Order: sequence, then structure tokens, then C-alpha cells
Amino acid sequence: MNTTALMNTYGQRPLTLEKGAGCFVWDTDGKQYLDALAGIAVCGLGHCHPTLVSAITKQAETLIHTSNLYNLPVQQKAAEDICRVSGMEKVFFTNSGAEANEAAIKIARKYGNDKGVIVPTIITTANSFHGRTMATLTATGNSKIKQGFAPLLEGFEHVPYNDIEAISAHSNNPDIVAVMVEPVQGEGGIQIPDSDYLNKLRELCDNNDWLLILDEIQTGNARTGRHFAYQANNILPDVLTTAKGLANGMPIGACLTRAKTNDVLQPGNHGSTYGGNPVACAVVSSVIDVIETTKLCAQVNSIADYFAKGFEAALANKTQVKAYRQKGMMIGIELNEPCPELVGLAAKKGLLMNVTAGSVIRLLPPLIMTEAQADQVIEIVSSLIE
Repeated sequence: MNTTALMNTYGQRPLTLEKGAGCFVWDTDGKQYLDALAGIAVCGLGHCHPTLVSAITKQAETLIHTSNLYNLPVQQKAAEDICRVSGMEKVFFTNSGAEANEAAIKIARKYGNDKGVIVPTIITTANSFHGRTMATLTATGNSKIKQGFAPLLEGFEHVPYNDIEAISAHSNNPDIVAVMVEPVQGEGGIQIPDSDYLNKLRELCDNNDWLLILDEIQTGNARTGRHFAYQANNILPDVLTTAKGLANGMPIGACLTRAKTNDVLQPGNHGSTYGGNPVACAVVSSVIDVIETTKLCAQVNSIADYFAKGFEAALANKTQVKAYRQKGMMIGIELNEPCPELVGLAAKKGLLMNVTAGSVIRLLPPLIMTEAQADQVIEIVSSLIE
């Protein structure tokens, strides 16, 4: 397909996809692909889920946009639904995950400024990914994607991931106002911290009057077997961001607050013309309803366990595999050498996946995937590795 009118920010895109249903998509030649990437952890309920299609159609026939100058019942319901399932109290709706993280960064900075901190500084981690806007790019712990965009913003300190002592070393730094981390690093290669990492972060932030900001853009919305990953640790963040699977493909993100962060932003401090769009909000409520009524988190844990056992057997004798990492339906298979060519080879076999961090096969399947479909993924991926 001729795409010369588009900026070349995504490189070569050999596939032209036309339609999708469930865990499958089809290209313009009619070839079927099993989607093990789900729009990069977006389509957790699969493609064109009938409940979501109905919600989109019904709302589009009713009201598409008015701006945030007016109250919108569908937006209020989405806010109440996401606060209920997250344990948070207030929400600001955005159009993307990066914008949700921008809002979180602004909250942290204003929180610091309100306390008289001259240079409010946020601790983030190496190999993290928080977005591609200027603030989220600066927060991201990946020097490669920052090249060419200097000067970046001040007010960020990077430390190793899963290293509490490295963060604790900043306890005497009066400029620190927040710690911002992903419960699992997705773009960083499915890096999974110690099981008590978030608990220790919560305690450290409490002891220093820092905000704990959890970036659950990729891990949220049942992806790890809980509605949000931090719920496995029985804690609450001060600020939570999410997007991707929040509306299963409709563009929306959310920045949630509780307690001392609820009122940091006041009228005039922040806004968004499209944020909280009625159609996207209708889908948010529908996604949450489907997750709850179908007991999807239990299904995720079951199929994740099936994937783990299947890959354990399939990869047991493959010397090319350096490490296998999995949290729910986030799977990373790190090889001993870069393997970007496997993406194209997988597509030829009818499987969509990607490679991140150079040498990590990343699988983010739809949460509704069956065991038979999981077997297909395992067979194709293991054969590619061999």
C-alpha cells in the first residue's frame, strides 16, 4: 500500500491489515494471522468484541463530543467504574498513556511546588518507558530514544530498576517529590521486579513524604491477572496511570489520584479538548463490565499458567534462550543475540508478535486466548527460535 503521505516514523510496514475478529486479524490479501501482540497490549478482549462494538455504536448515535465544558453522564460513569476497580478516588481522562503520564508528572511537580520545593524531582528507573512527549521522554530510562531531542527537561533522576537501595540513597535529597515506576517493564523487555518491590517502594515513599506514581499503561486492565498489578501487593499508589487495554482500542488514558493528590490540580491547571470523549468512555465502562462479568482475571491466570508450562517444555533444550520472563499475559523470551528478523518470519507463519530491547521476543496476547491458540503461539515461537 502506498503510504507516502505518512511520516516515516514507524519504518517499513510490510503488512496491511484490514479486519479482525477475536484473536485473529486478516490482511488485504485475505491471509489470517493469530495476533499475539493485541495492538501492543491494547485489545485484551480481542478484536471487534460484540459488546464493545455495540457500546461504540449506541454512544456514537447519541453523542460523540462536546468538550469538558459540560457534565457528561457517560464520562462520570466511566470515572466511577475505574475508581471502583482500582481503589483510587479521582480521575483525569486523557487521550493516551503518554498524556496520562504527563498529567502524573504535572501533579508531582505541583505537589512539590506547593510545598516550596524549588526543583521538584521525580525518580524513575533505567530501561523504563513512559512515553514520547518531552516530559515522558525525559522520564524514560532509555538513552537511545532520547537521541536528537535535547535539551530535555530537568527534574528527573534515574536509578536501576528493582533496586530499593538506589532509591533510598536519595532520602536526604530535598528536591525529590515522587518515584515513578512500572510494576513490570514492558518495553524494557518484560522485566519483573522482586515480589515485594512495590511494598518497599510504598514504605519508602511514605517515610519520605514522596508520591508513589505507578505507570500501569501496559500492566493494567487485567493484563497481569489482576485488574491492576499493584493489587497483588495489597497497596495503593498516590497516582496511577493507565491506557492501552482501558478501552480495547478506543483512544483513551487515565490519570487517577487519591487522598493527598486529589486536589493538587485546580481549575486552569490542566485540561484536554478530547479527554474523556463520550464514545471512548462508554467503552471503558463496557470493558470493565466484561472483565468482571466473565471473571476474566481468573481466565488470565489460567491461560498464563498454560503458557508458562508450554514454553517451559518447548524451550527446555534451546541454548539460544537466555531467559524466560512472564507476568500474567506479558511474556518475554530473551535470546543470546539480537533477533528483530523473527518478527517478519513469524508473520510468514501467520503469527503477529514483536521484539523489544533488541533481543527479547515479546508476546502480549489477547486475554481471551484459548489453550488451542496458545499451543499455536508456543509452537511457532519455539520453531523460530530453533
